[in-house]
Amino acid sequence: MSRQQDPIRQIWMVSREYGSLAGAGGVKDVVLQLAQTLARWNGRSVHVVLPRYGFVDPEEHGFALLADPLQEETALSFDVDLNYTKKERREKVRVWTAVRNRVHVYLLESGRFAEKQSVYTYTRDEENVQAWQKAGEGHADYFAMNILLQKAALDLMLLLDVQPDVIHCHDGHTAVLPALIAEHPGLRHFFRKTGTVVTVHNAGKGYHQDIADLAFAKECTGLPMRIILNNRLGVDFDPFLAAAGFAVMNTVSENYARELQETTDDALTGWLGQTLLKRGVLLQGVTNGIDPDECSPQNPVKCGIAASFDPLRADTMHGKKLCKQALLDLAGKGKAIKGIRRAGYLEDDPSIPLITFIGRLSEQKGVDILTGALKNLLAEDTDFHFLLLGSGTRVDELSLANLAEKRENQGKVCILRGFDPGLANKIYAGGDFFLIPSQYEPCGLTDFMAQLFANLPIVHSVGGLVKVIDGKSGFSYQEQTPAALCVAVRRALTLYRTDKQAIERMQQQAVEIIHKSYTWTMVSKKYLQLYKKARTMRVL
Repeated sequence: MSRQQDPIRQIWMVSREYGSLAGAGGVKDVVLQLAQTLARWNGRSVHVVLPRYGFVDPEEHGFALLADPLQEETALSFDVDLNYTKKERREKVRVWTAVRNRVHVYLLESGRFAEKQSVYTYTRDEENVQAWQKAGEGHADYFAMNILLQKAALDLMLLLDVQPDVIHCHDGHTAVLPALIAEHPGLRHFFRKTGTVVTVHNAGKGYHQDIADLAFAKECTGLPMRIILNNRLGVDFDPFLAAAGFAVMNTVSENYARELQETTDDALTGWLGQTLLKRGVLLQGVTNGIDPDECSPQNPVKCGIAASFDPLRADTMHGKKLCKQALLDLAGKGKAIKGIRRAGYLEDDPSIPLITFIGRLSEQKGVDILTGALKNLLAEDTDFHFLLLGSGTRVDELSLANLAEKRENQGKVCILRGFDPGLANKIYAGGDFFLIPSQYEPCGLTDFMAQLFANLPIVHSVGGLVKVIDGKSGFSYQEQTPAALCVAVRRALTLYRTDKQAIERMQQQAVEIIHKSYTWTMVSKKYLQLYKKARTMRVL
């Protein structure tokens, strides 16, 4: 049997996020669940490489230092070339390793990673130590962090003498890796039978990991200047463009791929999609999946919720009512939640609908649309609750906090500033409706999570959110305005108040659709096809 016909056996992934170890968004869930699903197939070996950030205690999570293959009694340690402009330099790396749910996970330890207390941005504690490290702002050395991760991951494979069938690079943070392989003679030959796949989790401006300092980009990556110059989007070196000639590229929903390469919505990316298309690169669309067992209200202990229920079984739904009551108790007047700054409270009335929101308070997530719609809804209808969990700029946080603390909104609005996964599950389980007013959304995972907890999403029908079927698995609206969101919310509230059976049918249908089309078992098969295509591109 030729190599092209062989099944994919050895998969390596490189990411800045992975499950509960290190996460800031949906990438952590995608990488974790895809890796675990692939690892469950007999004979397949799956490996994930990510930084060991300062907030991660490896030993606490069951990791041990990786032994040097040539001196097993010694921990593996190696230097990685990471030059600055006009300054040749190296950084030392050690590797922690563990097998978690059949996935081999490697944490790369270096001084650069260890000093970071959050995945992508500075924390308030870091700002207190160094005033220029503004909380919420991205790391100043983001590009060097990304290149160190990618170079060290390739060095690790070299030292372990591993030639994967495919290396799966997640987002712009790892998208330079295919070019590093192709443009370095030693790597090009060693990985001559290894395919590379780059997944664009978010193509929005600010997510490319691009850099304006071209001289620094050349020195740090070690790539030829022609690669740097030929892969600029505007004036910046763009990792996604650098990957285009050497890897199979996909994004995380079919509709988002279409928007990027067939519509003017690509303006939100700086025209990345159109630029790729001009180069003959067609972005594949693979809608993210979800592992229903990871978000199952039938396992209240694992999820940290008050009671068990199953949206597919009407006789169990009393458990959701108990979850709602527990959430109202938690959000009641005078209640403190550790690590969370709060404004407003919810009165104890489980009979009225509870609208929820979990996410970043950012322009992409539609915070302006959310705030505007909420003001309008509260002015005309006081017979609902609204509960938000998230964080963003001080301006956006204060705007929502002030709304919660207005006298006329007392007991109706509760704003929880911060994030906690256990608290998020309580909100998914206790809520009736879940708002996702994103300006753009590559895929969306929170709609899946809400649906599995019988919390019907109300979404802006854009990107991957088109998988929410209006009137069947949730509610949707087309025009990105507060007025359009208000109309969708009113429809949902009216149905809740007049036809509870219709709401129950939608809750059931939403879960049925996930099980039929969006489990990772289904979605991983599409990634395997991309892996096979990528390997075929590389075979010499």
